[in-house]
Amino acid sequence: MNIRQATQRDARIAGNLALLLWPDHTVEELEGEFSELIGDPEAAVFLAFDGEEPAGFSQVQLRHDYVEGTSTSPVGYLEGLFVKEVYRQDGLARELVARAEQWAQDQGCSEFASDCELDNEISLQVHLALGFSEANRIICFTKRIGKAR
Repeated sequence: MNIRQATQRDARIAGNLALLLWPDHTVEELEGEFSELIGDPEAAVFLAFDGEEPAGFSQVQLRHDYVEGTSTSPVGYLEGLFVKEVYRQDGLARELVARAEQWAQDQGCSEFASDCELDNEISLQVHLALGFSEANRIICFTKRIGKAR
């Protein structure tokens, strides 16, 4: 398995992998988002390949705002992680996260964080297996105000 940091020519590959994680988008939307991320010095995308076959990705960004459970800034933040089912249980997610962590450390970060939805038990178990510890559980609220009701 080969893992490398994505370049602009990889935006379509990253978009196609991300579509498997976030199917409520289009590949064009995700390709555009990943193209921006790849060009952003405060973000990185790592791609894993089995030969020429894309197998997974990790996406990391620097967060300068408060990150739950941390005490420093910036914090490296795992924004996305996906491994195709056929490549799971082989340590590929661990390698992709290790690359993201190393990138964050190279940017001066001493803390690394992530999140998942409260009901996403698989993601919770993956995070715990990757060495994350749970910092907090929250429920977020919104409401419309003014004339936009």
